[in-house]
Amino acid sequence: MFIGAQVSLYPMTSDFVGVITSGLAALTPYQDKLRVETDDISTLMVGAPDPLIDAIRDLFAATARRPDHVTMHVTLSRGCPGEPDDPSCRCDTLARAQDQSLEDRKSLALAAVRAAPDLEATIDVLGQDRHMDEIYGCIDFLKASGTFVKPKNFCTRPRGDAGVVFETVRQAFLRFGPAEGHVTIDLTASANSPSLG
Repeated sequence: MFIGAQVSLYPMTSDFVGVITSGLAALTPYQDKLRVETDDISTLMVGAPDPLIDAIRDLFAATARRPDHVTMHVTLSRGCPGEPDDPSCRCDTLARAQDQSLEDRKSLALAAVRAAPDLEATIDVLGQDRHMDEIYGCIDFLKASGTFVKPKNFCTRPRGDAGVVFETVRQAFLRFGPAEGHVTIDLTASANSPSLG
């Protein structure tokens, strides 16, 4: 299976270079676990979902702790049929999901969100057979996660500390949809927006 993300960071400040550069430093602990390639538009990260989502979370939390308004856009994908399998993307959660009921996966996802770290960075996120059961199961999980704010057209809006929100994203990504299927999340996160004031 191939698992990866394209991540773009948008600081709303004249010091955007400094914000992006210091944010990218948060990826240093993941260099040996992920393939990371940064260009002038985005950063590609490929690897197992736990370090992948931790790296995305830490990148955003590092910039969200600053006072400036920042947004991040992430396209997260697993099982893309156009990509080759990559052994670095192995994930036990996905391997076990085939044998777990939808209710068990919802319970495990909620337990993981409750155990997520508090990173002191509040953020907002915009993002087979019986596929509607999986979608509704994921929506039920999101509503019970403690991060659910409201549904929006074409998306669900969670809010909370980056640790809990990104754990919610991880659980939605790993526990819903067919384990061998192509699943994507289109995520937009925002911190320090003046429109919330």
